[in-house]
Amino acid sequence: MSRLALHWQVVIALALALLAGLATTPDSRLFGVSVLAIYGFLGSLFLNALKMLIVPLIVTSIIAGVSGSGAAEGLGRLGGKTLAYYLTTTLLAVLVGLAMVNLVQPGVLDGVPAARSLGLDAGTGAALAKVADRDAGDLVEIFLRMVPPNIVAAAAEGEMLGLIVFSLLFGYFVTRLPADLAGTQRRFWEGAAQAMLKFTELVMRFAPIGVFGLVAKVVAGSGLDSFRSLAEFFFTVLAALAIHMFVVLPVLVRVFGRASPWRHFRAMSPAMLTAFSTASSSATLPLTMDCVEKRAGVSERVSSFVLPLGATVNMDGTALYECVAVLFIAQAYGVDLSFAQQLTVVLLALLTSIGVAGIPAASLVAITLILGHFGLPAEAIGLILATDRVLDMCRTSVNMFSDSCGAVVIARSEGERPLAQATG
Repeated sequence: MSRLALHWQVVIALALALLAGLATTPDSRLFGVSVLAIYGFLGSLFLNALKMLIVPLIVTSIIAGVSGSGAAEGLGRLGGKTLAYYLTTTLLAVLVGLAMVNLVQPGVLDGVPAARSLGLDAGTGAALAKVADRDAGDLVEIFLRMVPPNIVAAAAEGEMLGLIVFSLLFGYFVTRLPADLAGTQRRFWEGAAQAMLKFTELVMRFAPIGVFGLVAKVVAGSGLDSFRSLAEFFFTVLAALAIHMFVVLPVLVRVFGRASPWRHFRAMSPAMLTAFSTASSSATLPLTMDCVEKRAGVSERVSSFVLPLGATVNMDGTALYECVAVLFIAQAYGVDLSFAQQLTVVLLALLTSIGVAGIPAASLVAITLILGHFGLPAEAIGLILATDRVLDMCRTSVNMFSDSCGAVVIARSEGERPLAQATG
């Protein structure tokens, strides 16, 4: 008998959490134990498991992805173009998300931070205190944290920027080793990355329990009013993803790829549907390569380099989602992030999205990391878990489509004529 799909388990857990939350109050007790404490325990256990994954998941994913991207010669002209494209589109995606979340302000209800209706008001003062001492100088210090004096201490203290930069450089220099040593290193890091993927999948099996505990606690404390703000967050993310996918990326295909965006949409439709249903860019990669080569007309030389690297480092939708989620939570706590602090969020979303594995819900790990950087409580991630599965499916489609657009743009720059039959 087949196991019920994870997203349906989460939906059922959400429904049960709503019923349990409405049936209990902050004073309810079960066998003498506070029901809210039980809900909190289940949610905290899941969040602790996510935090436990942060360092090994990001390090192994980045090193395995970079070191296995095609040896040192792959980081030449073609590699430079690919990385430039991926950094540009990811930055554009984050900026779209930044603009939308500031325009809509989903974390503010009727001019008031949503913390009270979300049951977060108890932690608002602490959150404000932790962020209050961060100013424009913090944006400068972020570059210093990219080169920590002690990489182990940086990882232990949650200063992940230095670890990300270290992992990128380590993966690159693995490609510079003699063939026998490079092969040994690549096999080790690929094995470690695969082990962490399975570990993450195990943790995500308990996501329904975590969703139940986190959502039931909010509903028991504040009722259904909390979901008005959550709905605004959901549609803010969807609107931002739609702008990036149907406006920004088609413009790049038209201007730099000199091809028809509509024809490219049609060519990539099988892979897009697979990415949406699986919420995994890694699982969709074989079909993505097939569509890019056979339906979009990109050479194997370009697609075999651009797409596998993109499945690891190009996460437009994920970076956009991280930015919107963090600013939504900051708004809900009444934390007014300055322009410099929002730029820090942009940079963190850009860098952490590189290390997010191409599996469902792995971006929750990165969001937890960014929240910690600003002193915002990781428990607030429970607010977005209820909608995460649907949004995960949408942002994975954006991630995959951006990879395919990159293949078209780079193929054109290499003298190829992808989608040559396009006329408009």
